Amino acid sequence: MNRFYLPPGHCAGDALRLDGREAHHALHVLRLKRGELVAVLDGVGNEFLCAVENSSRNAVTLSVSLKNFTPPLPCSITLLQAVPKGKIIESIIQKAVELGARRIVPLLTEHVVTRLDDRDAADKRTKWQQVAVEAIKQCGAAWLPEIEPPTTLEKFLAPHRSGGRQTAGLVRENEKCGSLPKAATPAHFELALVGSLQKERRHPRECFREFQAQHKRLPQSVGVWIGPEGDFTPEELEAIQAAGALPISLGRLVLRVETAAIYCLSILNYELNL
Repeated sequence: MNRFYLPPGHCAGDALRLDGREAHHALHVLRLKRGELVAVLDGVGNEFLCAVENSSRNAVTLSVSLKNFTPPLPCSITLLQAVPKGKIIESIIQKAVELGARRIVPLLTEHVVTRLDDRDAADKRTKWQQVAVEAIKQCGAAWLPEIEPPTTLEKFLAPHRSGGRQTAGLVRENEKCGSLPKAATPAHFELALVGSLQKERRHPRECFREFQAQHKRLPQSVGVWIGPEGDFTPEELEAIQAAGALPISLGRLVLRVETAAIYCLSILNYELNL
């Protein structure tokens, strides 16, 4: 069944309207006719089974016959991905959507070739978010991941460093509900992992087993850091680990950036029983 995307605010009532990019795809690529069944995703768990009611030159009206809700996955996965060269990031976003990532943070680290000003960063984010939209339409994911604006490692970690107002408030809240291990609070993840080539690293399974032994459950939020071509610098890796990330092995071979991202997300799917 053909799938389309509409923002949640456009999905109220028994009739939905496709326009813009989605209407063009329905009318001029798929050439949908009256009565044909389609699915509409709103990116926040809802899928609407619809029939084509009527169409004009630039819009398609759909009548909703059934609404299904899919709850979010029990663990929220964040991919913190240093931006690789060219369009590789688009492929990484596609695969991350398919593998259940809820949030993707593009990082501008020292070895990242791409340099973006504020306008370029905003344009890239818009483009990458559309890549994520196309990915949920392809794979049928009910939840649309958030693609954050590209940011530097220093800016991402700044609000989370110990002693900061935001971190202090988070720690107080965590102490009250007992939801996060202290080592992970600076990074806002119950479990944070970083792909590493250094000698002091562990198999990801050991990190999960250790978490389960301590908390008697699986983590509810996981962050995984993947470096660019040339990897993180030693100083960057030190900062990431200081924020609570555990260095993990990605096998005996040196993986390409996109392979490393898929490898880690696949491991998370397996270990979290997603």
